Amino acid sequence: MKITFHIGAHRTDGDRLMRSLMRNNQKLAAENIFIPGPSKFRDILRDVATRLKGEPANEETLDLILDTILDTTEADHVVLSYEAFMCGAAMIMAGGSYYARADRTAWLRNCFPGHEVRFALGIRNPATHVPAVFEGMKGKTFGEFMMGVDPLELKWSKPIARIVAANPDCPVIVWCNEDTPLIWPEVIRQVADHDLETKLRGGFDILSQIMEAEGMKRLRAYLSSHPPQNEVQRRRILAAFLDKYAKDEEIEEVIDVPGWTAELVEAITRTYEDDLKLIADLPGVTFIAP
Repeated sequence: MKITFHIGAHRTDGDRLMRSLMRNNQKLAAENIFIPGPSKFRDILRDVATRLKGEPANEETLDLILDTILDTTEADHVVLSYEAFMCGAAMIMAGGSYYARADRTAWLRNCFPGHEVRFALGIRNPATHVPAVFEGMKGKTFGEFMMGVDPLELKWSKPIARIVAANPDCPVIVWCNEDTPLIWPEVIRQVADHDLETKLRGGFDILSQIMEAEGMKRLRAYLSSHPPQNEVQRRRILAAFLDKYAKDEEIEEVIDVPGWTAELVEAITRTYEDDLKLIADLPGVTFIAP
């Protein structure tokens, strides 16, 4: 059986990926692909992973996990989605760097010894990601949250490399949160790994949240009368409509954290853009680009 862990990150797509997949439960189940709800797996995986601390689960424990999270014995592929799989939001700087605990994904992998495991991760420009995560913190100053980490060392390539090193037999799928309006159907397809002939709902789930209703109406009409010949053409069409009909309040982000000047934010963004090239070249990583 294949297990795909969607491991976040915090404040990227939230639970929208799981919701998009669950809209297609019947079609996916017909292919023996299942998406258990959070209450099915979060407690047991946390408890087992913490107890085993990376040691492979024995047959009895594995059977207990599968019996808890699945209502069927017919599953060929299970997708488990939780943004705190790597760590809680307050701990993303623990260990002195961005998601230093990413190697604990091996604890998840070893809950399913003998099965094929993959990881899927949506990332986001640290210049907006860190303030967004901090926004949900209570009782901490920004300095306490950052734990002394240099903002210019906020590089996603480091935790992703940790995931690869800790799980050399596990492919990793990565995409940028900024690109999801254009690539969401491909994200869904890569994560679900469904038959290419199966048409799923939900490809516009994110785009419809940031585009004016009139723009969505015109886009659907245009795609119906001018079907794109390939994925590249489809994304160009979406980008053109998004450029014209995007809701300003949905795409403009205000960054307001102590000590982060406009110059620093720009430098963090440049570092992020350079880092994406490193991520795309990491062995074992499939990078979904627009």
